[in-house]
Order: sequence, then structure tokens, then C-alpha cells
Amino acid sequence: MSHPALYPVRLADEIARQLGQLADDLSQLPPPQAAQVIARVLDPGSGVLGGITQLVATGSVFAKDQAERGALPAEVRLALGRASNELRDITLDLGEHKDTLLHVGAQPATTAAKPPAPAPLVVRRRR
Repeated sequence: MSHPALYPVRLADEIARQLGQLADDLSQLPPPQAAQVIARVLDPGSGVLGGITQLVATGSVFAKDQAERGALPAEVRLALGRASNELRDITLDLGEHKDTLLHVGAQPATTAAKPPAPAPLVVRRRR
């Protein structure tokens, strides 16, 4: 039987590998399917980004406990706490666009006589 502590390490490695595979696959998908995948990734509740955010938040709690015991420098705890907060904000911001992406992904591929006009990119940042 393998050591139980090694399973989470192997799991983290496997998740990282699968995320790389997902990125590779995403680059090859037609736009409607890519939009569906991105929408699922961005889902704050059950998506990849929400899961990573939860994982970093859990790591932040771990780092806080370890920093209070003197096993980790306070900078590590602060960095993980900051990352957790930033990821939460990013997850919520991107989650607002999930329904739009799902809508784009659900539209049938048509050969329109007039291609859609590109939208101007506007930088909007709220914090």
C-alpha cells in the first residue's frame, strides 16, 4: 500500500497535467464548444476556477495556522491570503459572464451572410 500522504501530491500533479491537456484541447475547439468549456471552467460554484480559489483559500488557512506556530514565515501566510482574496474577486467577476458564454456556446453554427461586427474592447476594472 502506498503512503497516504503521497496521494494528494500525485493528485495535484495529475490535475496540473489535465489542466494543460484542457488548455491544449480548448485551443483546437470550434468557437461554440470553446465558449461552453470556458463557461464551465469559470463557473464560480462548480468550475475549475472556483475549485482553485477554494484550494488556495484552504491553503491560506493552513499557512495562517503554521505561521502562528512559527513553522512558516508570515509573508507566506500573507501572500496566500492575498492570492485567495484576489482569486475570489476574479472568480466572481468572471462568473458574471458564464451565462453569456453558455448562450454563445448554445447557438448553432451558421454561415451568416454578414459576419458579426467586432465589439470594441473596453477595460473595466472594479475593486
